[in-house]
Amino acid sequence: MSKPEEEPNTSKSAAFAAQICNHLTSVFTTPTATPPPLTILVDEISAASRRGGKIFVYGVGREGLMLKALCMRLFHLGLSAHCVFDMTTPPISSPDLLIASAGPGGFSTVDAISGVARGGGARVVLLTAQPESGSSVKHASVVAHIPAQTMADDRVGGSGSGRALLPMGSVYEGAMFVLFEMVVYELGEVLGRSPEEIRARHTNLE
Repeated sequence: MSKPEEEPNTSKSAAFAAQICNHLTSVFTTPTATPPPLTILVDEISAASRRGGKIFVYGVGREGLMLKALCMRLFHLGLSAHCVFDMTTPPISSPDLLIASAGPGGFSTVDAISGVARGGGARVVLLTAQPESGSSVKHASVVAHIPAQTMADDRVGGSGSGRALLPMGSVYEGAMFVLFEMVVYELGEVLGRSPEEIRARHTNLE
């Protein structure tokens, strides 16, 4: 039985969690001029799989961590999935797909890697919150718009002196995690992967 004094902290945690979840939900109810990122990612990844292509992912900072989590699940789905800069990353070529993220619109490393991928004939999906601007858009085969706050606009309309529950790019990065879970679920259906098959690919070196 919990102590009475613990209840206020539990309520506070639940309130924080509800605020965060509601904020992330609003990202997916915001209208966009392009197809939903879920549709784009499922279509592009399944198409790469059908043509025997490999899937590469790249992002900086916390965006990169979200993409690494996606890469792990793509491997569990039986796809040839690789994180750029891993020692075992193979060369990219025409059947392949690069999924890159530049939430604020552009990063020099994303630009360079996307340019190399396009030069090798691969398709590039760019995830971004700024589809109309930024240096990375010009390298994309297709742009997936995630309409979430990033560091490009986290102070718009405010003084920047207050403390937000989801600061800087946390809304965008949290939305990436939620989006990727939906992508993995949909791909499991599209590719015909059973839960048992997916679990069987998880490492046992733990």
